[in-house]
Amino acid sequence: MILSAGLEEIKGVGPKTAEALQKRGFRTIKDLLYYFPRSYEDYQSQTNIADIKPGRVILRGKIRNLRNLHTRRRNFVITQGEIYDQTGAVRVVWYNQPYRIKNFDESTTYYFTGQYDFKYNRYQITAPSVVTADEIEQKIEGFQPIYVAKGSLNSAWFKKLFEKLQPLLPQIPDLLPLEHAPSYLFQGARRQALTKIHFPKQPEDVEQAKQYLGYEELFELILASQLNRQENQKLKAEPLAFDLNLTKQFLSSLPFTLTDAQKSAAWEILQDLTKTTPMNRLLQGDVGSGKTIVAALAAFQAIKQGAQVAILAPTAILASQHAENLERLLTPFGIRTALLIGATKQKDPLKQQIKDGEIDLIVGTHAILTDDTQFSRLALCIIDEQHRFGVAQRQKLLEKVALNSHPSTVDGQRITAPHFLAMTATPIPRSLQLTIFGDLDVSLIQQMPKGRQPIITKIISETNTRELLYPEIKKHLEAGEQVYWICRLIEQDEDEPLEKDQHTVKEEIKRLAKIFPGYKLAILHGKMKPQEKDQVMNDFKEHRIDILVSTTVVEVGVDVPNATQIVIMNADRFGLAQAHQLRGRVGRGQKASQCFLITTGDNPPTTRLRELEKSNNGFYLAEVDLKLRGPGEVYGAMQHGELDLRIASLADTEMIKAARAQALNFASDPQNMLKYKELSQSIQKYQQLTTLN
Repeated sequence: MILSAGLEEIKGVGPKTAEALQKRGFRTIKDLLYYFPRSYEDYQSQTNIADIKPGRVILRGKIRNLRNLHTRRRNFVITQGEIYDQTGAVRVVWYNQPYRIKNFDESTTYYFTGQYDFKYNRYQITAPSVVTADEIEQKIEGFQPIYVAKGSLNSAWFKKLFEKLQPLLPQIPDLLPLEHAPSYLFQGARRQALTKIHFPKQPEDVEQAKQYLGYEELFELILASQLNRQENQKLKAEPLAFDLNLTKQFLSSLPFTLTDAQKSAAWEILQDLTKTTPMNRLLQGDVGSGKTIVAALAAFQAIKQGAQVAILAPTAILASQHAENLERLLTPFGIRTALLIGATKQKDPLKQQIKDGEIDLIVGTHAILTDDTQFSRLALCIIDEQHRFGVAQRQKLLEKVALNSHPSTVDGQRITAPHFLAMTATPIPRSLQLTIFGDLDVSLIQQMPKGRQPIITKIISETNTRELLYPEIKKHLEAGEQVYWICRLIEQDEDEPLEKDQHTVKEEIKRLAKIFPGYKLAILHGKMKPQEKDQVMNDFKEHRIDILVSTTVVEVGVDVPNATQIVIMNADRFGLAQAHQLRGRVGRGQKASQCFLITTGDNPPTTRLRELEKSNNGFYLAEVDLKLRGPGEVYGAMQHGELDLRIASLADTEMIKAARAQALNFASDPQNMLKYKELSQSIQKYQQLTTLN
């Protein structure tokens, strides 16, 4: 079977059905086959209503007394009714799904699958999934796949479509090489896995299918990153010689001594700069571990060899802070620094100076990427918080080398790429380093500078804030210190159900003004204009604001050493990595700092919050977060959308190890990509995800 064939090649799929599928992102037979079930239901494990207990339940019964209730909230409808069987009845509720009332026939028997819990002073099942009993019971097996609906194409529709595809499954060709493979990768393993994932007879079938399909995903991801590494090694960069005496001069000018971890990372970077292969390195270290000074040393060495350096930051205020700090460090050595952001005045003369080589170090935001920003001899690019920039943006910066007004050559060949250093304060788990970032060399700073005060973290129930939180905050305000107060939302969305217990910045600032009268409060959130955000952050830095009520927009921000307290409302709704990043906003000076994690209502603390309370180690927390939430949540938005691993777990270190060994062996022979044409096409999406050049 040709998996790249169009959907109309499937028997029974006409132009209309093909068009409906194409609108939802399905183009080929392969797209459909790799649309895996979200979950599986064992309908044989149904429960009589008289016997149900709180938790997830499957009920077989009929429905009655369905009606839509219109509430005071605009466009908010509650659909409620009763599910009943021969043993009893239970309340069922859907929120903002008024069409549900037309979906049921009171004489028809259904299977209802959902969560049975105590809510609003009564027990009820909330928003269960529903399928007719006939549809289930005409199957031989009661173990059935559940697909995520795509618009009007629901799970039952997809199941019928896959039944049309079932006769084609035995013809599916193998995808991966079988040499040096683990035992679950054998001839026919792919067709067997796709059959079992869509047509399982028992839970063990699904587990077997996931073993192969997870391995396939990891192999493709790792192979893509290795091929990107090979492509990077074909490029030519300007070698920047290491000068020991200059390094000693720079380090002796600092008012502190580098930690051993900083020295080790700096040495790895300085060694890379001496090569004609472009450095492609990720410098990762927790908030406050001293990455910037390591980057400054690299920039210093490059500039002293006659090259230019560009540093790209995600926000204007962060770029301004970098420029200010670097100018103070480097000006005594005759290095000329400039800031290029949207608000920079007299841009044209500055850009001419950059092109003429009169500026050595250019620090800025996206303004650096514009076509009219050209360099004389750009040789090193540094990106801070690199995950906040897409591939296209990084590519734009790297291409600047090709436009150098004074191009360099090495061994008779023109320089085609700069050395590249990415920095991140989001610790990346080892498994992601081996997969997503497999084309990068990684330097770690797992040590904090001397004198840094540890941040004390406390979990407080929202119901106890009056007694346990407010007096503590007031004590630090009276001592002249400042406070971050974090909320998830800007304002309440009237169309969102069940969000009444969420704190918003617009409501919270009104509440806090009454609790802490006499102190200056201000708001910061992502919908404000860039100039407004910069002004607020600058006012906070200059202590014209005592309490900054903000969304997570402060996650990456300026250093405010006088801010010693951070309060995170609804902390149980935040991811572990993000909450840790927010916590890093304090503890940036010599004063002791605290982070208060406020749980919603009287909810008990989650596992994530308990881990955050007991550890300040970002590397440890990143590994925990990966296990709890998965890679998409940990890393956030990837360069071209989400990291879309359907099956594989990046916490499965044994499978990663096996896939990596086979992928490295496979990538060592260039002829392999010609032999395995489908695999070559398949990994292109991962090559875009992982590429940095």
